[in-house]
Amino acid sequence: MKPSHVEVAVIGGGQAGLSISWYLKKAGIEHVVFERHRVVNEWRSARWDSFCLVTPNWQCRLPGFPYDGVEPDGFMLRDDIVSYLDRYVASFEPPLMEHTHVKRLRKLPGGHFEIDTSAGTWHANQVVIATGGYQIPTVPRSAERLPDSILQLHSSNYRNPASLPAGEVLVVGTGQSGCQIAEDLHREGRKVHLAVGTAPRAPRRYRGREVTDWLTESGYYAIPIDKHPQGEAVRDKTNHYLSGRDGGKEIDLRQFALEGMRLYGRMKDIAGSTMQFEPDLRRNLDSADASYLNIRAAVDRYIAEAGIDAPLEPAYTPVWQPDVDPTELDVTASNITSVIWSIGFGVDYRWAELPLFDGRGHPVHKRGISVMPGVYFLGLPWQNTWGSGRFADVGLDAQFLIDRIAARVAQPATTLAA
Repeated sequence: MKPSHVEVAVIGGGQAGLSISWYLKKAGIEHVVFERHRVVNEWRSARWDSFCLVTPNWQCRLPGFPYDGVEPDGFMLRDDIVSYLDRYVASFEPPLMEHTHVKRLRKLPGGHFEIDTSAGTWHANQVVIATGGYQIPTVPRSAERLPDSILQLHSSNYRNPASLPAGEVLVVGTGQSGCQIAEDLHREGRKVHLAVGTAPRAPRRYRGREVTDWLTESGYYAIPIDKHPQGEAVRDKTNHYLSGRDGGKEIDLRQFALEGMRLYGRMKDIAGSTMQFEPDLRRNLDSADASYLNIRAAVDRYIAEAGIDAPLEPAYTPVWQPDVDPTELDVTASNITSVIWSIGFGVDYRWAELPLFDGRGHPVHKRGISVMPGVYFLGLPWQNTWGSGRFADVGLDAQFLIDRIAARVAQPATTLAA
């Protein structure tokens, strides 16, 4: 029988929960990892068939388990990612409780925490909330006004072009998922309409090297959020879009437009079968290009300051410009049979009945240390650096937390209760 009381309860069995479990096990600290589904479920069940990483494989460096394959500069496909994580689990056998839903977390008098789960009630002295920052798929309520004949999916439920009904497809949102799904459909010959938001884009290779290498070497990825020029605001920024397909490449929506993809601005509203868009397509494309050029300029500065001999590249020139900013699309007249919503995720911590959150429901923390002693967060975007929440640096965040957790384990019980 497993104990109903542990020193540390970890909620979430993704890469964040596994990372802190690795450190807890190494330190000999009794703990349990609760996972609502199967371990690393999001990678198994919420990624499309052709999904691949946009960061190179060498950045997969979970604690005690760096990437050991033959393509460190490649980009793992979905099934390879799942295999990597399954092998990670097998390498240290964390104390997992899979298919266990955490329904409620609260603090008891005396300092302990009570975790009400589908497998019974547990108590813990400390809790690590490792459910990540992408929990609830976002679909606008206006979607309810679309005709019932149109299939609507969130990006997390998209699998492949063949799974959609015949006809044209509208993808709403141009973060990483939206752009990559639009590309996936486009490559298969589907007629795609794409509502372009304010997401930035990034170069893939520049001046002879993968840009990820330049940004790592220059120290950008190691900048902590409290020293980042954008400060806390960077947590709300959409990830730059690019692709790991075909060995890694840039995504240029202007090129897609040249090839027949129809581009629009941000979705504004829905009236019957008519989608309405903001007149901001040109502005959004220009803004994405500005981010692209800023990254190139940052690499140029680093190369110059470090005195590196690197080949020059020609100036960027847009390959396409919209004549107008289209503001309407009749989905019925255009034979659109599917709409894929790729406008992100929300958070849902209602089960955590603790005063740990701000007015938007987001955790209040400093490098994962919450405002309540004994409770920690792990795997959040920009928890400390760009790599937080990613395979790259979630292990560093876990390492930071384990020292605080271990120090609390060593404190007398009377001190903790106080």
